[in-house]
Amino acid sequence: MVSKSKLYLSTLIVSGVLFSFVSSAHAIETKAKNLILMDYDTGQYLYSKDAQKMIPPASMSKLMTVYIIFSKLKDGSLSEDDVFTVSENAWRKGGAASGSSTMFLNIKEKVRVGDLIQGIIIQSGNDACIVAAENIAGSEEDFAHLMNITAKKLGMNNSSFANATGWPHPDQRMSVEDLAKLARIIIHEFPEYYHFFSEKNYTHNGIRQGNRNPLLYSMPEADGLKTGHTEEAGFCLTASAKRGDRRLISVMSGLSSNRERSEEAEKIMNWGFREFDNYKILKQGQKVAEIPVWLGEEKTVDLLVNQDVLKTIKKSKAQKVKMTAVYSKPAKAPIAQGDKLGVVRVEIPGKETFEVDLIANKDIKKIGWFGKIIANIKYLLFGAENNE
Repeated sequence: MVSKSKLYLSTLIVSGVLFSFVSSAHAIETKAKNLILMDYDTGQYLYSKDAQKMIPPASMSKLMTVYIIFSKLKDGSLSEDDVFTVSENAWRKGGAASGSSTMFLNIKEKVRVGDLIQGIIIQSGNDACIVAAENIAGSEEDFAHLMNITAKKLGMNNSSFANATGWPHPDQRMSVEDLAKLARIIIHEFPEYYHFFSEKNYTHNGIRQGNRNPLLYSMPEADGLKTGHTEEAGFCLTASAKRGDRRLISVMSGLSSNRERSEEAEKIMNWGFREFDNYKILKQGQKVAEIPVWLGEEKTVDLLVNQDVLKTIKKSKAQKVKMTAVYSKPAKAPIAQGDKLGVVRVEIPGKETFEVDLIANKDIKKIGWFGKIIANIKYLLFGAENNE
């Protein structure tokens, strides 16, 4: 005989906290043509404006060049003390004679990888990028092919690369969304190298150059990442700042001046920190319900939340998050620890409802044949509700 199970729904209130998970589209005006603001921990977008449009990224695309270098440092195939040789091609295309951002490398100069990293990040040296590309992949063209492969692996579906520098090219395109994803990955995967992005100046061959990131000078919490500027792209910035336990990443493009870029970047960062916060609305292992077990060696099983749920929430428009536990009872033995026995349905005004699994806290074996007989007799005499 099979027991009759009933579907139970119960509303959960977590700590009496008011929550809201609200899209911030156009909640603040910006002069940027393309912009995204992301919370680092949750990956949620707090602001988005033409974020998926493929645009010329200028020198912000150097972040992909840096990502590949960092990856090779981490897997041991490259060392900061390895030495690369400066080719005439790198000197002509990326050096001072080209009129581009440069590290001021000399032809046939031997340069450490560690120095090239600083030349790329701090000085935005096109020559440094080309030297790295040629020595890693054989040519800048082959390195660009590696950049495209890497972008696909990282889920950057609105990016294409034709060079290592961000020099204007019709096939050199990225979205601000992809740049935010890449910045988040760099911060997460390479904490041991991230400090390079906050260094304010670097000197090579006797020439001292300052970091172009304006937030490093106006916001104490800012610590990265990369500026960009071409006539087509305008003034651009991929930035990150950490205030307390929270980190935000912003990417913007299409500003008309360095001053406008600086003002917009600081404004959007301060707005994000001021208006939003992160809340853990469910905790892994949190007990939601205790339900009876049918034909089990134990009478009850606890239902536990199977994961942490952290959400970035707009403070000023906070509303209660409605969380409803949905499960059938009694649960039927045998039960294995971790079995899904229900869900918590999370409803947030203006956002799509999602569910979080509820799992069994322990193994429960099925009772033997004699126990089944007794259980069935009780069921016939008293019914399911009195047999719990």
